[in-house]
Order: sequence, then C-alpha cells, then structure tokens
Amino acid sequence: MSTSRALLQTLVGFDTTSRESNLQLIEFVRDYLAGFGVASELVYNDERSKANLFASIGPVELPGIVLSGHTDVVPVDGQPWTLPPFELTERDGKLFGRGTADMKGYIACVLALVPALLETPLRRPVHIALSYDEEVGCLGVRSLLAELEQRPVKPMLCIIGEPTELKPVLGHKGKLAMRCDVHGEACHSAYAPYGVNAIEHAADLIGELGRIGQRLREHQDPRFDPPFSTVQTGVISGGKALNIVPADCRFDFEIRALPSQDPVNVAEELQAYAMQQVLPRMQAVSAQSGIRFTELSAYPGLVTDERSHAAELIAAFSGSRDFGTVAFGTEGGLFDAVGIPTVVCGPGSMDQGHKPDEFVSLEQLAGCDAMLQRMLESIRA
Repeated sequence: MSTSRALLQTLVGFDTTSRESNLQLIEFVRDYLAGFGVASELVYNDERSKANLFASIGPVELPGIVLSGHTDVVPVDGQPWTLPPFELTERDGKLFGRGTADMKGYIACVLALVPALLETPLRRPVHIALSYDEEVGCLGVRSLLAELEQRPVKPMLCIIGEPTELKPVLGHKGKLAMRCDVHGEACHSAYAPYGVNAIEHAADLIGELGRIGQRLREHQDPRFDPPFSTVQTGVISGGKALNIVPADCRFDFEIRALPSQDPVNVAEELQAYAMQQVLPRMQAVSAQSGIRFTELSAYPGLVTDERSHAAELIAAFSGSRDFGTVAFGTEGGLFDAVGIPTVVCGPGSMDQGHKPDEFVSLEQLAGCDAMLQRMLESIRA
C-alpha cells in the first residue's frame, strides 16, 4: 500500500462536511507533521470549532511553493451511495469515498511527500496550507491569507490541488451569491389590487436578472465554458395560501463572472432597477414595502498568464503545457489577490466530485505523487 493511499484512508474517515468541525482532521495533520519535527500554525474561526493549518519546510526566508487544499467536503445527504462514504473502498483501480477527488486525494499526496522534503536539501521552502469552509464560499482561507499577507516574504507559487486530472489550469470564473428579500402588503386575494404582491415583484426582478444575463453573452472569452458570464436564480420562496396576497418573497441568485468582469456590477445593475423601477410601484400602494439585497458569498476569479513564471513551473511539474480553465471556483483567486501567483492542478476529476460513490483512481494518485516529486527535484539544493 502506498503512503498516499494509506493517508487518504485516514483522511476520508474524518467527516469534514462543511457543517461539521474539521478539527479532528487538522489535529491529525498537525500531529503527523510534528512526528517529523515540523511545526504547524493553526488559524481558528471565531468559535474555535474549525481551523486552517499552515506549515513550512525549508528556508522560509526565501520565496517558496504553497501546496494548498481545503479540508471540507460536501454533504452526502440524499445521495444514493452504494459504498460507505466515510470509509475508503478500493475497487477496480479506484478509491471510493467522500472527498477522494475533491480534494483529500491531493492532501494525502502532499502529506506523503513530507519525509522526502525533510531528507532533501532545499533551495526553496515548501508550505502546506489547509483550509476550512471552501465549499460554502471560500470562507475559511481568508483568515489564513490575512496572516500570510503581512509576512515580508511571499511564496512564488501556490498549487491548489482541486481535481483537474493533473492538467494545469490557469483560470476560473469568479462568483457572487446574493439574496433578495421583497416585502409587500398582504390582503385577501379578492382585493388583490389593494395589496402588494411580493411574489409578482420578485418575479419582475428575476426577469430583469435574466435580461441582464442575456446581455452578458455579448462579451465572450473562448478560454472558458461557457465563454461568457452567467447569472441564475437557484432558490425562491414566498406565499402562505392561494387566497392571500403574499407579503414576502425571497430568492437567491448567483453571478459567475469572467475574470475580466466584476460580478458586483451585475448586482448593482439589478439593485438600481429594483430601487428605480420596482420599489416606487410597490410603495405607491403601501409605503411599508421594501426590497433588501444581502451578499451570501463571493470569491474572485483567477487568470494566470501562460507566459508567467507560475505557468512555467506548473508546466514543468505536470509535464504539460496544455493550459486550461475550469468551470468551478477555487480559492485560487484569493491567493492571487494577496500577491501569490496561483495555478490549479490536482488528481481526480470534478466529474466525480460532489456525487455519490465519489472516487479517485490509483493511477491519478500515483500521478500526483510523481508531479510532486518533480516539484521537489526542481528545488533540490
């Protein structure tokens, strides 16, 4: 059994669904590293129920390489798993379990590299960064990055090991998730004109959001799929009974924007329409009417120049210059925003991520071990 596989078996055994604590996993990694004499820094959330971990090996006074992964996983609730999700199962050259692809497989490979990192004289340091709450908006890593931003020496590269089948990825879209609460005036449906129907006015806003989305198609970047920024309404609720004009309606929407576009501009355009067009009509009937927008989560896009040093490094480590982009988001844009050049490259495929019977192949795990070994050779003193 390879060291990576053995470590993955342990990591999958921790239920680190985003709603749960990740401390058992973090403490395992802390103790594992301590067993090799490597100290870890833990950055906790306010409740101290979750933590990021940061550890360094090598000459920390020089710019080095960050190997970054998130520890949380998505829920298994309601998914038709045929295998135990929090136990590693090997079958037909595949390792099944929640998080095997997204992204504990990568973390296992990083941890398996530690003995070799310590045995090799290094010209550059290697940093291990593990975060929490990535799956609910890239929330946890922000406190870790706030610490790193203050340090005099910044890393020269961050490799985020999201599942890309070990293909080097230089970009992804940014995301802004918003909630809109529409408050109107209830009355008996027989007197509907005397009330303010919150659902109907919310529908007006959703329709405007769709029109904005159509206009976004005019600006395209063929590196991405789809090649334009998108908007969509994913959740809506409102109303008590058919014979009551609904006083309240809530809907959640998201904007996934090309790195060259700011999703905030879309939200502001919808807010302007709400305040200038919809709200006056509502308040003409009831002055108590209102519309409120709340940000739920956001993270920036990532676009790393294929001529950059970061791109050259990941091409050498992965053995490929076939640079691509991914449709899903990562913590990469946040690392890049604090001055750490970032790429995305890891084992497994997001085609398996977030699904029942999630898996990573043994071949991909071995390929990641080999990629990290090439990275190690590149910084050997």
